[in-house]
Amino acid sequence: MAITVQDVLDQLMASVGKIPNTVDTLKYGDPNMGVKGIAISFMPTYHVIQQAVSMGANLLITHEGLFYSHTDNTETLKNDPVYQEKFRLIYESGIAIYRFHDYWHRYQPDGIMVGLVHALGWEPYVSEHQPAATILTVPSMTAREIAEYVKRRLDIPFVRVSGDLSTQCARIGLLAGYRGRGALSIPLFEKESLDLIIYGEGPEWETPEYVRDAVCQGKQKALIVLGHAESEEPGMKYLAEWLKTIFFNIPIYFIPEKPIFHVI
Repeated sequence: MAITVQDVLDQLMASVGKIPNTVDTLKYGDPNMGVKGIAISFMPTYHVIQQAVSMGANLLITHEGLFYSHTDNTETLKNDPVYQEKFRLIYESGIAIYRFHDYWHRYQPDGIMVGLVHALGWEPYVSEHQPAATILTVPSMTAREIAEYVKRRLDIPFVRVSGDLSTQCARIGLLAGYRGRGALSIPLFEKESLDLIIYGEGPEWETPEYVRDAVCQGKQKALIVLGHAESEEPGMKYLAEWLKTIFFNIPIYFIPEKPIFHVI
């Protein structure tokens, strides 16, 4: 019996239960369509959709939205040529697209965080998986050494660092995606006795400025900013590997994207 799009979605949502008002919906496609191949990405860019179609995948599972906002509100884009071309590609290819954001973050532990920890090779150093952060105790290194290590492990061209690069760091708070808000990340420094926080992104006037003031006061703190995609894409790669153990008769592909920004 053929595996349908809905079968795959049911598997993804099974361990969490129904989430009200979620952005995780089937954006395009027929839920009763048989699945010939699954592509998985962090961001459903035009290029990623092209790649998925060329690989023979007829289901794309993506973490972020299609049309440049969290809720995919397209009201202001109806006459935009970029939107129209992307919509045409989706419509003409017949590919089904499912957003897997809220549910993946609700896994215990958070699936995105598990993938990031795995990519960094830090599973043995996990002290605690919290709902929005993972606390680690790693062998002591300087902030500079950790920054270089993270770049190598994630294969990313750069990170941004606030604080003293010579700070010795062992206690680390790891937060993926847009979890760098001061109200969430700053209290972790004291509550968890952290030397370093690593997050995807957040307001530059909040946690980075806290770290600047801490260093000026002689307190040894540091912050490494990865970028949103750079912190969450490993979690989607992890999802692809996990799904291969469940739907082993269906080709499953992970499609990475290049970093969105050039550093000049």
